[in-house]
Amino acid sequence: MTEATAIRQPKSTNRAATLYYRVAMSQPASHLFEVTLQIDNWRSTTLDLKMPVWTPGSYLVREYARHVQDFVAVDGEQRLVSQKISKNHWQVATEGTSSIKVSYRIYANELTVRTNHLDATHGYFNGAALFFFVPGLERQPIRVEIIPPQADWQVTTTLPRIAGEANTFMAQDFDTLVDTPIEVGTQRVYDFEVLNKPHALAIWGKGNVNPEQIIADTKKIIEVEAQMFDGLPYEQYLFLLHLSGSGYGGLEHKDCCTLNYPRFGFRDREKYERFMQLVAHEFFHLWNVKRIRPKVIETFNYEAESYTTSLWFCEGTTSYYDMLIPLRAGIYNRQTCLKNLSKDLSKYLNTIGRKVQPLGESSYDAWIKLYRRDANSDNNQISYYLKGQFVSLLLDLLIRAKHHNKRSLDDVMRLMWERFGKKEIGFSETQLRDLIAEVAETNLDEFFYRCIETTEELPLADYLEPFGLYLKTVEESEIPYMGIRVQSENNKEVIKFVAAESPAARGGIDSLDELLAIDGMRVDATSLTERLKDYQVDDTIWVTIFHQDELKTLPVTLAKPQIERYELAIADNLSQAQQQNLTGWLGE
Repeated sequence: MTEATAIRQPKSTNRAATLYYRVAMSQPASHLFEVTLQIDNWRSTTLDLKMPVWTPGSYLVREYARHVQDFVAVDGEQRLVSQKISKNHWQVATEGTSSIKVSYRIYANELTVRTNHLDATHGYFNGAALFFFVPGLERQPIRVEIIPPQADWQVTTTLPRIAGEANTFMAQDFDTLVDTPIEVGTQRVYDFEVLNKPHALAIWGKGNVNPEQIIADTKKIIEVEAQMFDGLPYEQYLFLLHLSGSGYGGLEHKDCCTLNYPRFGFRDREKYERFMQLVAHEFFHLWNVKRIRPKVIETFNYEAESYTTSLWFCEGTTSYYDMLIPLRAGIYNRQTCLKNLSKDLSKYLNTIGRKVQPLGESSYDAWIKLYRRDANSDNNQISYYLKGQFVSLLLDLLIRAKHHNKRSLDDVMRLMWERFGKKEIGFSETQLRDLIAEVAETNLDEFFYRCIETTEELPLADYLEPFGLYLKTVEESEIPYMGIRVQSENNKEVIKFVAAESPAARGGIDSLDELLAIDGMRVDATSLTERLKDYQVDDTIWVTIFHQDELKTLPVTLAKPQIERYELAIADNLSQAQQQNLTGWLGE
């Protein structure tokens, strides 16, 4: 069976059809959502149903259809003939019937912001991972009824409720259904108001979270970002927080976001500030990505990849602002902001892949690389989040220095909002670059070529100097460089990463080898660093490993220590111009 066997119907044939989803979860511990789609006023001989393969905001084909089971279509009590046309495409023979009920179950045991999770404590789902769409009816309104498994479970979502019908909601179209996650359970919901609009924080899970503190700081973030864009583009907003064992992440939506954070990550100040950066990041996506978005995702194709070189702006620029917004909101000070930037800069400068993969290619290849990391990823990839953050930093500093802080990257964001975001008109990479150059009032062709299309080092020093900053290198130890990362797994010491061109790589050591000994003495992940302190640069050590179960002892000649940490430092004796630039950028 192939896609070509599907019978296509004119889009106008079924405009009167109505779509009604019912989502039940009678046995939560089974991790199975029970989904029913009722279609009435159907007027075609076949019904095509397709499951999205990805969800907006997360650029990877995740094959949500793999979790579909027990698919059945009926007309009353009579079972209809159905067949699978492709990996995500079911077709039902509907000749002579106008009312069809499709039932299926979805396995949901993956707790991330982009998937579904159902257990004895709650149910959470994203539209793309749970619902079929009917080709040609993507703009039809869709009723959704949620049937909780027990009376004390409540439904939290920003979908509008249908008056007089318990736990029943209306999505204006399929895009809205995909864009609106739903939480079902005993989550704690805290309502608050900002700028005369209702907001809520819903928390699932146990931990050391302080809702009052989060709400107070979230209000500040909302106000800062609203001021930047001159208002809020929604009528209500929901922050949905999942407290997990070790998860981390966020996914943006037009009037809500889902956040996943370690349950005990709120008391430590540094960890708490990282959470507030996550809040600032996802909230900034209200504008950048959800409304200001590349042309290729102006209209979503849920069945295939949408390639763009502009994710450096969508995610990297948002990452830059998630550093600045908490500073502007008074959640942390200038010193902390510089410290956070320094951490990310150290990570960037210690990623070998920055010398291999250009930023534009990193964006374009997000679908096959960023979310599919392997043992070689750090050698041949650079994250568009990470490098995009520092390209955005350079652009901000360039514009500020040229215009004495009377213009900045803020003006770029506002102009992108006015020209593209308000009407949700997609932008091209050329339009983006031209608009940034317009705000900067300078030709940026060489800048974009160097920073986005090549692997040349970013000219950090040139842009930091007018602000009285310089890149300070910190050598944390004098340990000779070997070039491996080791992790203990199931009583084995597994080499998880071997740096390209490192002593270990030249010696023939490979990722996933099992490390046994150095110079005949057993070594593990925790003792490796201490063992290397006993050697000098240019010493040759004999490393014993299991390589695919074959015992080998290989010579490795150690190299000079590597710089592991960099710091954005403020120079002594700043000039008046440098002081003014720095204050205009990061405040007092």
